[in-house]
Order: sequence, then C-alpha cells, then structure tokens
Amino acid sequence: MSEQDAHRKVALVTGANKGIGRGAAAQLAALGMTVLVGARDPRRGEEAAAALREAGGDVHAVALDVTDAASVRAAARQVEERFGRLDVLVNNAGISGSGPISPDKAVDQVPSTVDLDMVRRVFETNVFGVIAVTNAMLPLLRRSPEPRVVNVSSHAASMTIFADPDGPMAALLPSAAYSPSKSALNALTVQYANELRKDGVLVNAAAPGFVATDSNAHTGVLTVEEGAEVLVRLATLGADGPTGGFFGAEGPVPW
Repeated sequence: MSEQDAHRKVALVTGANKGIGRGAAAQLAALGMTVLVGARDPRRGEEAAAALREAGGDVHAVALDVTDAASVRAAARQVEERFGRLDVLVNNAGISGSGPISPDKAVDQVPSTVDLDMVRRVFETNVFGVIAVTNAMLPLLRRSPEPRVVNVSSHAASMTIFADPDGPMAALLPSAAYSPSKSALNALTVQYANELRKDGVLVNAAAPGFVATDSNAHTGVLTVEEGAEVLVRLATLGADGPTGGFFGAEGPVPW
C-alpha cells in the first residue's frame, strides 16, 4: 500500500452494486475515498466496481451477504487484511419484501393479511443484517480517527408522518414489513449512537427520498445521485456533527 493509499479514507457501502448504494459509492470515490462495493452477488459487485474504477475511483468489490454470518465475517477479514481499518460504513443493503412495485400497490404488506415469512425476510436484511455488519466492522471502525456509520432508512419509517391521516403518506397502503423494519432501524440507530458516542463514532439514519430504483419499478421522482447526497453528507460529518439523528435532504426527519 502506498503512503497516499494509507491516508485515504476507506468506506464500505453494502448493497452497492446498484441503486442508491452505487450512487453513494460513486460520490464517496469522487471525494477521494477508497470505496468497497459490498454485494451479495460477487459478479455484480465486480462489474459495479470496475465501472466506478473506469470513472477514476479507487473502488473494490467485496462479496457480502448481510444475512449470512460467514459472509459477514469473511468480509470483515478481507477489509482488515487489506486496509487495516474502516472509516465509513454505509448500511444500505435492504429489501422491500414486495418486489419491484409502486408503493401504492404493495397489497401484500397490509398488516391484516401479511405473510409472516415475508416480514421475517425483510427484518432479516433490513434490521438483523445491519446489526451483523455493524458489529463485525466495529473493531475496524474504532481504528479510524473519524468513524462514521450511516444507516439507510426511509421517510416511510417515520411514525409521526404515517400517523397523520392528512399527511404526505396518507395515500400509501399500510405496511407491516418494510415501513416497520425501517422504524426498527431508526430505533437501532439511536441505540448504537448512544453506545458509541463516547468513542467518537457518529451514527445516523438517512432518508434518501422517493428515488427511482428497481425496488419501486423506477417510479421514484429523484435520481440515484440526488438520493445518495444525504448518505454522503452524513458519511463525511465533521467531529462536531450530529449523532443519533434521522435526516433527509430537507434536514431532520420526524421520528
């Protein structure tokens, strides 16, 4: 590793072979970080990393299935052996549970008829996967002078917004899987922030907005680049930055 590489910040973005994760990886690389593209499918991860290298970034693929304990441990070993530390962790990998359909048609999420196995799958990735990856990477994050953790949440996680019958989410069908999983992720973010505050690890949740991705059949109104901006902002906070917060492009989002 060259001296320049040794001083370059290292960021891992899970689920980064496409969508908002890839957008965040591209922007972090453009800022001069070494970026690790975490992807469940090694081939897709390598393809994404190669494309980002073509654009001039120092980007590498890491095989990482957040629901597989052995895969998470192997990824942590790979990061340690190659870089010795981690400066930024973006927990982006997530699933909707409903496949690529628009939010107003997610009938299989309605609480009274939801499939419990689907709910378990969503929580396995969106909540338990975040715990697994964060805990595996924490020893490496503690070696960084400015460790940052960004958990990718959603405006759909906001119980305040969803509880308003006249609010912006009023037209959406109720959800027993995706939205509650992101609410749980927000709660988890606060607990990690409280534990790690004394160590200088800033942990925040990001709401990218309604971004056009595979998960909503590209019906979103924001580009991947626009959605990724808040992730990158939280990943690059200064020492006086917030921790235990929930933020969108517009600023703090109500819990």
